[in-house]
Amino acid sequence: MERDPQEMATIVYTSGSTGQPKGVMHSFNTFRVVGEIYSKILGFDQDDRCLSYLPLAHIYERMGVEIPSCYAGFKVFFAESLQTFPADLRRARPTGFLSVPRLWTKFESAVDAKIPKKKQRILFRIPIIGKKVKHKILIQLGLQDCRFAATGSAPLPPTTVEWYRSLGLELLEGYGMSEDFGISHVTRPGESKIGYVGRPNEGVEARIETSGEIVIKSPAGMMGYFKDPEKTAESFTADGFFKTGDMGEYDAQGKLRITGRIKELFKTSKGKYVAPVPIENRLGRSSNVEVACVGGANQPATHALILLSEDLRAALDKGADRQSVEQELMQAMEETNAELDPHEHLQFLVVVKDVWTIENEFLTPTMKIKRNVIEKHYADRTDGWYSQQQKVIWE
Repeated sequence: MERDPQEMATIVYTSGSTGQPKGVMHSFNTFRVVGEIYSKILGFDQDDRCLSYLPLAHIYERMGVEIPSCYAGFKVFFAESLQTFPADLRRARPTGFLSVPRLWTKFESAVDAKIPKKKQRILFRIPIIGKKVKHKILIQLGLQDCRFAATGSAPLPPTTVEWYRSLGLELLEGYGMSEDFGISHVTRPGESKIGYVGRPNEGVEARIETSGEIVIKSPAGMMGYFKDPEKTAESFTADGFFKTGDMGEYDAQGKLRITGRIKELFKTSKGKYVAPVPIENRLGRSSNVEVACVGGANQPATHALILLSEDLRAALDKGADRQSVEQELMQAMEETNAELDPHEHLQFLVVVKDVWTIENEFLTPTMKIKRNVIEKHYADRTDGWYSQQQKVIWE
């Protein structure tokens, strides 16, 4: 049955990383736009293969797998569970693979556990052996046939991007929201610039407001929020651009860099604003850190809540030396502070005991932190941590 392109086709709910999820209404025309744009950029055809593992209701999976597969007719494999994910990926051998930062860093950590970075650097420099080792790593990951790989939803540490490039896998970074069905910015093959999410997609208009906020008008823009006309009206400028809530800047080639989120800015007691995301990204470069959440509103300095990497948590449970971990965390904090303005300096790190997961609602389906949930959970302990005057605090 033929449908009116302007008829509502679906309601997609936002992840709720900064508050209550909203129902985003999209038309059938959005599906057409998504299929056309990404098929043109990435050259999908019926011989391609993708692995689906994120919730099918989420915008990232629908934009990256569902609609392109329907549009181009390629094969879609499904992961059975998180436990079987590595085997599922090797089974699928995708030619195109979209993933979130947390999984890209987990893959890297798993390889590092078998071949330490120092040994990798030595092996990679040997002409014939290096090529074989890199290919073997890609086979173990199930990515040996991957002609393009993408990352989105949150920033990926530059060192991780560079590591995948060293294997011969170019990670294409992109940027989009539920409100534009992910049709905002994307890095084209061969145009990667670390820390940037690429140029606007075809038909997308974007600009940076005087406040630093990115505003966008997309051909895949939403019809509005379900049963919330007031919120819909508040979300657009007078000339019809969607207010993303993100801050950014463009380089001379028109590539966008996300610098923070307006709602996440906070002031310390010194009266200066702090953007937590760039600090969290710097901490994330440490292999000991799985995810971080920076806070410090109305406090004399900032601090960070740290969830240690899965492997390190397991090692500590088996009796690994906690003091050496503290030393490494302090070093990571010092290296991070060296790159920050004085008012952004971290005073201490807190190693949390609870594991942040999607199930306990500390993380979104794409594994971004739910900042409001985390801040509320630890709020009654924050003042006490500041009074301890320690560099590393174990909860």
